Amino acid sequence: MKIAIFSDVFHPEISGISDSIISLAKELDERGHEIKFYVPRYSRKNYARVGLKKEEVKLGKNIEIVRLPSIPYSTGTGQGRVVVPNPLVLFNIRKFNPDVIHTQLFFGAGLDALISAKILGKPLIGTNHTAIEEYVRYGPLKNEWAKKKVIAYVNWYYNKCDLVTAPSRSVIDEMNFCGLCVESHVISNPIDVQTFAPLPNKNWLRKKFGFSDYTIIHAGRLSPERNVDVIVKAMPLVKKEFPKAELAIAGHGSAEGELKSLAKKSGVGDSVKFLGFLEKPTLCEAYNASSVFAITSTSDTQSMVMMQAMASGLPIVAVKARALPEYVNKKNGILVEPGDHEELAEKIIFLFKNSETRKKLGEGARKFAVNFSSESISIEWEKIYEKVIKEYNRNNR
Repeated sequence: MKIAIFSDVFHPEISGISDSIISLAKELDERGHEIKFYVPRYSRKNYARVGLKKEEVKLGKNIEIVRLPSIPYSTGTGQGRVVVPNPLVLFNIRKFNPDVIHTQLFFGAGLDALISAKILGKPLIGTNHTAIEEYVRYGPLKNEWAKKKVIAYVNWYYNKCDLVTAPSRSVIDEMNFCGLCVESHVISNPIDVQTFAPLPNKNWLRKKFGFSDYTIIHAGRLSPERNVDVIVKAMPLVKKEFPKAELAIAGHGSAEGELKSLAKKSGVGDSVKFLGFLEKPTLCEAYNASSVFAITSTSDTQSMVMMQAMASGLPIVAVKARALPEYVNKKNGILVEPGDHEELAEKIIFLFKNSETRKKLGEGARKFAVNFSSESISIEWEKIYEKVIKEYNRNNR
């Protein structure tokens, strides 16, 4: 198959969306399909933000990347771009002649996907990675009128697709409640369980990162909706029981300065380590050097970093919010109430005191994560693409 994928988020921007669609494309490439990405053009500053040179990423022999004109957009990563819809995209995609068009977001690149599908007569699949109400809450327009308009627009957009998917039931339910009418499916993002896996010699890895035996790790975009401050607030309580306890935070974003200030004010500044952006192999090593992964986000529609931590064999402590309870269960982690740093600390202390439970949950996390390997998810996507193409062609003869 020839598959065109449109997204307003892509490499080098830190994003679970970017990670998921790149992992999927690589696996589809291995399976003999042709992939063409239509994604934003990023500035040198955007690349430098994560310590990279401005050069195109090489993904596979059958994967091509078309960079579209874009403008800066304020996001928690400081790398956000929005594609400026451009009718010239039609010439490029007509030449590619895809069997199906897959849109990942509803911004500029998404509009290019929608227009191209309608004009060229191609089936359109839309994936929604976004919890819309949370997006509006932390976006630039926060009044009720703006919220209604954004929700109406998003549902108008996805109702133009032939099929809609999301990585969790919570997203689909929210969309159905707000007026989604087309067929929809839940399909997990693909997890790279080869790169992210339990590693031997964890003591050596702890020495490499300078981690203690009681290290909590969090990773991802450091922005307000991810509520990383809750983990920082839990640290003084954890350290009362385990004085050597540390918190490692991988990633960057707009909330980083506030988190550093909070750690210092809370008296745990020396025990909170900001690791910055880590390439995936190094991030896996950091996971393996840690004891527990904590996530307190109320906006995640799955959380790639959490799933990567699971694949690395880490037990999870997560909040009961959005999609997290769909992926965290009694065999791989513990759930706590959102915003409750005292309960979070209590559960982390429990895991530190009970090494056998911690080990059992870590093993369960790995066993759970491999169900969503890139290979397994790519096979699911093959079936979805084939189904949509077949039905579209039958209905439009």
